[in-house]
Amino acid sequence: MTKQHTIEFKQEAVRVALTSGLTRKQVAADFKIGFSTLARWIQLERRISPEPIIQSDLEKEVASLRKENRLLREERDVLKKATIFFAGQKP
Repeated sequence: MTKQHTIEFKQEAVRVALTSGLTRKQVAADFKIGFSTLARWIQLERRISPEPIIQSDLEKEVASLRKENRLLREERDVLKKATIFFAGQKP
């Protein structure tokens, strides 16, 4: 039995997928839907309204900051591992 989602739910999932800067797999997981389902919704949305969704300056900045935040977390994790590695060595 398949779950029926509201039109608003589908539109929000598509909007997030196209404007958030997250991968579509991440968006699908966040919304607890299948990747192929999200891809189908995006394809249908593009057929209905072929003009691209224009991001506001705020949305662009949020997406940019999310990417930067992910990068900084990855760098921090690498530095933590390096610190642990070098602290364990004796000169």
